[in-house]
Order: sequence, then C-alpha cells, then structure tokens
Amino acid sequence: MSSLILIVDDEQDLVRTLDYNLKREGFQTRTAGTGQEALSEASRLPVPDLVLLDLMLPDMSGTEVCRRLRAADATRDTLVVMVTAKGEEIDRVVGFEVGADDYVVKPYSVRELMLRVRAILRRRGVDEEPAASASTHISHGILQVDSAGHSVLVEGEPAKLTALEFRLLLTLLHRRGKVQSRETLLSDVWGYAPEVTTRTVDTHVKRLRAKLSAAGALIETIRGVGYCIRDLNT
Repeated sequence: MSSLILIVDDEQDLVRTLDYNLKREGFQTRTAGTGQEALSEASRLPVPDLVLLDLMLPDMSGTEVCRRLRAADATRDTLVVMVTAKGEEIDRVVGFEVGADDYVVKPYSVRELMLRVRAILRRRGVDEEPAASASTHISHGILQVDSAGHSVLVEGEPAKLTALEFRLLLTLLHRRGKVQSRETLLSDVWGYAPEVTTRTVDTHVKRLRAKLSAAGALIETIRGVGYCIRDLNT
C-alpha cells in the first residue's frame, strides 16, 4: 500500500499543487488548513506516514502542532517535514528541537520536495549499514533494541523514542566503538549538509540520553569531536 501523506497549509493553491503532485507520484493524501484540523486528521485511522507541515497556520504555530504530534502515542512516530518560509538557522533549530524529521524552506522546487519525501520515507526503516547486524535485535549492556519492532528496553523497561531519536540511537549502535562527529551524524541521520547546524545534534543527544535513563551513560561525548557508544567487548 502506498504511503499516506497529510498536507497541512492554509494556502489552498499550494495545497492543491502538492496534493496533485503527491497523488501523481503514487501517494495517498489528506489535507488540513489549520492546526486543529491537522491534529484531528493525523489521529484518524489510518495514521499518516508523513506530515508536510507549514509553520504559519491561522490558529496555532506549526511547532505547537509538531509538539502535540510527538506527545500523542498514535502519532509520536509519524514523520514530520516542516515546509515554511522561515529559513533562519534558529527556525531550523527550533523545528528539530520539537521533533521535526526534515525542514524545507519556501520557495522550493516541487520536484525536489517529492524526492525529499521519498528519501525520508526510505529512511523510515533505518537503512543505516544494514549489513552491520544480521539480526534486528541488538543487545548492548542494559540496552536492548529491536529495529524491526521499533522498540527499546532499558533494564527490561520500555523507552519511548521518536522515529528520529530511534534512528540516531541505531546509527550510534551500528557504529559503536567509532567516534561520530556532529557533522557526520547531521548528514547521515538528518540527511542534511554539515553546514546547516550542529547544535541540532547536541539537542537530540541530550534528549535521547534522558529518555534512555541509566543507559544514557553509554553515549559518550568526545570533547571537540562528537559522540560515541563504547564497544563493551573491548
């Protein structure tokens, strides 16, 4: 079944353009013109696979919509791509801090956006170095991860991660014992060029550590370089 995409924007001409192009690419679509309508459509079954979210909505900000999507169990793993005219670095940082998976600045090429949508949907299954583990289950000290089931256990207790946090954790686990620079993580996990910002990585690592509770200590900060999960076998 093709992926379901929710388009959230109050510019009806743009919504019609995106709706037409997404359907032409084989996607299913829903649309919403306000934040409240977006939250309602996002929670309705089947839950969208991805939300294209404008930041400037008439009733609430797109960042607040994203926060609420991440807070709800039904939509916490739904991919969110912010599509907005607000392109300053601080806007991108805030977008990633509230849980966005990608950030596209208007004006943009519709064709490029279609390619970005397909790329982030492919990353949904976490294609980071699949050959590094023959099993979908990874055990590392008190941490157990099931990549296929998108589940994380710390000392037997579940830890709830967003799709992006889960992808970040898997990337570090697949490369355990190897220091990953902020630029590398930004490029490989977020799919962004290194020049965008590296503070996004620090913010998400901090949040990931907190959610992993006792296992958060497994993620080490290598001062002046980046992050690493130690290989416990060495």
